[in-house]
Amino acid sequence: MLVVRPITPQDYAALYTCAVESGYGFTSLPVDESLLRRRIARAQEAFAREHVSEPGEEGYLFVMEDTETGEIAGCSGIEAAVGLTDAFYHYRLGKVVHHSKELDVYNALETLTLCNDYTGVSELCTLFLREPFRKNQNGRVLSRFRMLFMAEFAERFSQFAIAEMRGISDENGASPFWGWLEKHFFNMDFNQADYLTGIGEKAFVAELMPQFPLYVKMLEPEAQAVIGKVHDNTRPALRMLENEGFRFRGYIDIFDAGPTVEVEVANIKSVRASQRKPVRIADVPPDNTADVILCSTRVADFRAGRATIQEHPDHIVISPETADQLRLQDGDHARFVAL
Repeated sequence: MLVVRPITPQDYAALYTCAVESGYGFTSLPVDESLLRRRIARAQEAFAREHVSEPGEEGYLFVMEDTETGEIAGCSGIEAAVGLTDAFYHYRLGKVVHHSKELDVYNALETLTLCNDYTGVSELCTLFLREPFRKNQNGRVLSRFRMLFMAEFAERFSQFAIAEMRGISDENGASPFWGWLEKHFFNMDFNQADYLTGIGEKAFVAELMPQFPLYVKMLEPEAQAVIGKVHDNTRPALRMLENEGFRFRGYIDIFDAGPTVEVEVANIKSVRASQRKPVRIADVPPDNTADVILCSTRVADFRAGRATIQEHPDHIVISPETADQLRLQDGDHARFVAL
C-alpha cells in the first residue's frame, strides 16, 4: 500500500533523490543538503506541536511510501503561512489606461507590479511524484490528501490557500521570462537565481528587481508569451487544482512567470465534500463500497492513503489491512473523501 506520512530524518536520501529528479525550476526542492535537512527538521517541529491556535511558521512536509518495499514514491507539503519572516514576492498583472479624448486615443496596457500580496496565506507546495509511481491515481492522492489535512486541522492554516505552478523553461532550465529580466536587471542565469531563492537567499530580489511597474509590451515576445503559462509536466497538477476550485487571479512567479492559483480553503471541493466518522474494523463486503482517500486524525502520527470502505450513516467499515497501514483502531475517527 502507498501510505502518506510525515517525513523523518531517515527519508533524507529519498528527498534528495526527489530534488534531483524534479529538475530545473522546482524552487522548493533545491539540490542542497543543508536546506533539505533543515526542511525535514522544520517539518518535525511542526508535526510535534500539539496545540496550535493559528497559522505561523510551520512547514508540513510529507512523503508517500510503498510499505511493501520501503521505497519513497514522492513528497508534498503545506506551508501554514508564507512571508511572515522572509518576503514572499510575486508579480501582479494589472492594467493602466492611457486616454486622450481630444486625440481620440485609448490604450489599455498590461503591467507587472512587484508585490507581497499573499503574505500570511497558506501554500500547497513541494508536490513531486517519481516517474515509476505516476499511475493508478497516485498523484491525485499525493496532492488531495493535503486538503483533508487542512480540513481536519483548520486552526493551523489560513482562511486562504495558494499554489505556485511551475512556469515554462526548456530542458536546460532556461526561462524566456527570466531571460528578459536577466538581460536588463540581473547578471545571473535562471538556474542560479532559482537556486538562491530555494535556499532562502532572497535579498537580491529586493535589491535588483525593478521596483516600478513594467509594461508587458516592453518585454520580448518570447517573454510575453509565457506569462501565466505552466510547464508541460505541471498541467495535470493545475487541472486537478482547478477542479478543486483554485483560480488564477493574475499573480505570477517572478522568475519563470508561472501562474499562482488561489482559493478560500472552505470552498475547496475536497474540504467541503470530506466527512469525519468513527471507524469499525472488519472485512469489507464486496458490495456498496467506495474508493476513497482516507486519513487519520492525529497530527504527529498522521497517515493517509487510498482505501476501500463501506459507509454507514454513523460510521465506516475498513479492512484490518487498511487499519494497520493507517494506524487506525476500532472506534478511532477518520476523515475521507471520494477518490
